[in-house]
Amino acid sequence: MSVLVYIESENGAFKKAALEVASYGRAVANALNTNLNAVVFNTKDCTPLGTFGVDKVLSVNHSEQFNAKIYADILVQAAQKEQANVVVLSSSADSRYLAPMLSVGLDAGYVPNVVEIPKSTQPFVVKRSVFSNKAFCETEITTEVKVIGLSNNAFGLVEQSVSLEVESFSPSITSSEISVENVDKAANKVSIADAETVVSAGRGLKGPENWGMIEELADVLGAATACSKPVSDLGWRPHSEHVGQTGKPVASNLYIAIGISGAIQHLAGINSSKVKVVINTDPEAPFFKAADYGIVGDAFEVVPKLIEKLKTFKAQNS
Repeated sequence: MSVLVYIESENGAFKKAALEVASYGRAVANALNTNLNAVVFNTKDCTPLGTFGVDKVLSVNHSEQFNAKIYADILVQAAQKEQANVVVLSSSADSRYLAPMLSVGLDAGYVPNVVEIPKSTQPFVVKRSVFSNKAFCETEITTEVKVIGLSNNAFGLVEQSVSLEVESFSPSITSSEISVENVDKAANKVSIADAETVVSAGRGLKGPENWGMIEELADVLGAATACSKPVSDLGWRPHSEHVGQTGKPVASNLYIAIGISGAIQHLAGINSSKVKVVINTDPEAPFFKAADYGIVGDAFEVVPKLIEKLKTFKAQNS
């Protein structure tokens, strides 16, 4: 019996969400009084995982692009090898894609959007967000093997240093009917999925030529930039920045919405963010009812002043 975590990496570096999964997995392993093992792909330096409680890493060298079917098959073999009865993944697009395949391969129950360590282990009950993050429910997993999808920023990073063992793992790799032709990634930008802070804007910006101040504010805050669906539909910003129920979900610590009215689909996608700030000229905009803080004002006046104050604050405290 053990706990297994799937640790995602990019260009050989671990994502924040991956280290959060390791932290969560360690807590579950402690509750079950067992070991925590991890599967990593194409990563040479696994040392950071020992800091977050991973006892053993199964290191897989797989040169091809991410393929959900192949990755799921490999994780099934790893779980069976380590006799894992709990497998933990993040809530990234890749993990959500492969988790159902992994669940089928292990004949396991899969619960996504989990926000806490199990309420109990006998029976095995987890708390998860439901109804577009408007409520929570407690779900009992009755299968022998359990697959958990951890919500981003739900658990945080918790260090618990242990002695780390790294083992080369060479699973049998089957063919897949799914093929990956190319992957386009934004360079030199904070990922929306990993961002602690997200600065998002809508049609209130009036055009793509005005996005400079949004990018400047994001740069000052070390934040990711995002946008509403109409903005991406108009081609003002790439679809990769579209957040909301039909775009990317956001679970940041701080979400700043500028010139976004707050359609229900948008609010459903950002409900998991801890603090929401809205800047809008319309005091009746629906976003104000969902926001923790609001500024009624013209973004073209408010945002430059906010940037100036933040720069001054950072200069004084550097």
